[in-house]
Amino acid sequence: MIKPEKLLIVRTDRIGDVVLSLPLAKIIKDKYPQCKITFLIREYTQSLVKNHPYIDNYLILKEKNGQIPISENADQIKKLGFDSSVIVYPTFRTALIIFLAGIKNRIGTGYRWYSLLFNKKVYEHRKYAEKHELEFNVNLLKFFGIKKDVNRNNVEFDLSVTEKNIIKVRDILIKQNIDFLKPIIIVHPGSAGSAVDLPVDKFEELIKLLNKNLDVQILLTGLESEKELCSRLIINDKIKNFAGMFDLEEMIALIDLSSLFISNSTGPLHIAAALGKNVIGFYPKVLSCSAKRWGPYSNKGIVFEPEINCENCTTDQCEKLDCMNSINMEKVFIEVEKIYRIVVN
Repeated sequence: MIKPEKLLIVRTDRIGDVVLSLPLAKIIKDKYPQCKITFLIREYTQSLVKNHPYIDNYLILKEKNGQIPISENADQIKKLGFDSSVIVYPTFRTALIIFLAGIKNRIGTGYRWYSLLFNKKVYEHRKYAEKHELEFNVNLLKFFGIKKDVNRNNVEFDLSVTEKNIIKVRDILIKQNIDFLKPIIIVHPGSAGSAVDLPVDKFEELIKLLNKNLDVQILLTGLESEKELCSRLIINDKIKNFAGMFDLEEMIALIDLSSLFISNSTGPLHIAAALGKNVIGFYPKVLSCSAKRWGPYSNKGIVFEPEINCENCTTDQCEKLDCMNSINMEKVFIEVEKIYRIVVN
């Protein structure tokens, strides 16, 4: 059994992926309280880890002109003297970097051609979605003698929200005449290509139902590149478009001020779930991006999938059959109304 003292956790992909790796820090600290934990991440996800109570440090993956320089990254890691590394998200380059950094215990999945760079291997095919992504992540800790039965009732993300950002975001919302006496519902219609999305017309149908039947404040969010997408959902001046207005730290604060987050499978949905917010997510039946693997890991999450029957669904098939269009917005509204009644009472 490995007893880590200086541990590097590698998660150099997207926002949701990093969020679903955050619980590892506390789980490790519970067994090894003296272990120093560092996350290796991309620059744009640093807001997720920099104030985390169980993460001691973080490193930014060095990138130049869209490329990852191997020796430069290996050198910065080698200097810090890690004895162990968990490569939660492996690529050939990150696996090689960790190998060249001379880390003694290198834990990763065993089915890739470059898995020979790991000396502790977990043999699981994540693409079959036999469990949730977060549970796959926790299973990588078995070499530390950790077997945590994590579930939606006991998971702890410890995602922090700073008071500074809460104040900043509240000021922005006040200037936009947002009424804080009404429950705030965030609708996030994009996904930056991470999954098969609910059609924008369906989002518009849902917003019309919300606007007509509930006394709520509806905010639209997304990337700068999704501003036009969000603008298509402004059915009247009560709907506010904040796409591209917030950085990640501010987005976390905005979600913390909300009562409900509605979106496709995307990073901010996992932020909302981690903050304990009510969440509604739209997911295809494609195993690799299904709710079974990527759904909100929370007991306050509700998932809607296509209502048409299909077997061995693929992304191409899902798009060809327009599967996501079969999700019934009336049924979604019923769930939103239930949440609304709880929030206002």
